[in-house]
Amino acid sequence: MSLVYRQFGASLRTISRIFHPLVVPHNTQKLRAPLENKRFYTGKTMDLKDLKYLNQQEAIAVDQELFTEYKFSVDQLMELAGLSCAHAVAKCFPAEKHPRILVCCGPGNNGGDGLVAARHLSLMGYTPTIYYPKPTPKPLFENLSHQCRLMEILSLTECPSVESASCNYDLIVDALFGFSFKPPVRADFAAVVELLQQTKLPIASVDIPSGWDVEKGKVTECDLEPALLISLTAPKLCARHFRGEHHFLGGRFVPPALQRKYGLNLPVYPGNELCVKL
Repeated sequence: MSLVYRQFGASLRTISRIFHPLVVPHNTQKLRAPLENKRFYTGKTMDLKDLKYLNQQEAIAVDQELFTEYKFSVDQLMELAGLSCAHAVAKCFPAEKHPRILVCCGPGNNGGDGLVAARHLSLMGYTPTIYYPKPTPKPLFENLSHQCRLMEILSLTECPSVESASCNYDLIVDALFGFSFKPPVRADFAAVVELLQQTKLPIASVDIPSGWDVEKGKVTECDLEPALLISLTAPKLCARHFRGEHHFLGGRFVPPALQRKYGLNLPVYPGNELCVKL
C-alpha cells in the first residue's frame, strides 16, 4: 500500500464514489411523481364543471390554430382522433359482445376520422363495415379508403335498412357530420340519417351526433340519441345536451399554450390512455 493511500485513503474512497463513472451516488431527494413534473401535464387536476365547452366559432378557431400556428397536418390529427375513437369504442363496447360494427362516414374530416377508426377497430378484434355514400375526391381521403380496402374491410354501396342493420351489426359508428355541419341534410345522406334516427342499435357518435346543432343540440325530437359520444380536442356546446351513457374525450394532442389561450381546462389523460371519460 502506498504512502499516499495510507495517508489519504479515506478521502480517496470518498472521491472515488463521487467521480467514478460506474458508481451512482445515493440521492436522498425524493423523486417527483410523473404528474408533478410539468413535462407530463396535458391539463390539470380539476372538477369537470370547469371544463370548457366550445361554440362553433371557437371550435373552428382551435382547429385552425392547430394547423397554422402549431403546424399539425390534417392527416396527423385525423389519425390521432380516429385512433382515440377506436379506443373509446373498445372501452364501452367490447369486441366479445359487439364484434360487428357499421361505420357511417361523411364527406369531411369527421368521415376521415371514421375511416381511421374503422382501420384500427379491424386490428382490435372487430369486424367493421364501412358505408361511405359520398367519398371525398382528395388524396387524403382516397388514401384512407385505400388503406381500409387493403385491410379487407367491407364497404357497402347502399345504406342498409333498419331491419338489415339490426340483423347484421351490433353497433353503429356515426362519423357523418362534424362541427361545421349546417342543416338541412343533403339527399346523399338522407337514408343513413334516417337509419341513425330509427335504429335500436347502440350508436357511437364522433365529436357531434350527426344532425345536431353544434351549440343547441337536438334540432328535432327525431334526432338520434347516441349511447357513446366521443368529443374530440374539446367538447362542443351541444355535448351539454347529451344524455347517453358514455361520454369520452379523445385527441390527446392539444398543446398546453393552446389550452391556456382558450381556457379549455382539459382533464388529465390517465397514464398512456388516448381517451378519458367525462
